[in-house]
Amino acid sequence: MDIILSNTSGIPIYAQIQDQIKAAILRGDVAEGEALPSIRALARDLRVSVITTTRAYADLVAEGFLANVPGKGYYVQPRNSELVREQVLRQIEGLIGDAVAQARLADIPDADLRQILDLALDAQENS
Repeated sequence: MDIILSNTSGIPIYAQIQDQIKAAILRGDVAEGEALPSIRALARDLRVSVITTTRAYADLVAEGFLANVPGKGYYVQPRNSELVREQVLRQIEGLIGDAVAQARLADIPDADLRQILDLALDAQENS
């Protein structure tokens, strides 16, 4: 699992780590039950603070993606289809929210937005 960080993205480093681990889990790049690097090893590899990796792992535990086994490390939790669905819906909500904000800035009417969404849905059905 490769994690690529950007100091210029405006997204906190812990969130970048968290998002990339979460994406790897959702894609199936990291298997259920697989151990992740220790907090210290990940911090060393990424050249970030242990506090940063601790925050990323803690948030992933809170969201149900990882389990912390004391004395052993962090392991990928079995994929919960409802959890995955909720995560995907949150991502879609964010993307649509950003698109609506851009449309508002450009004075694009709601009818045009709905038409764009319908076209995108049709394109997916036909592909």
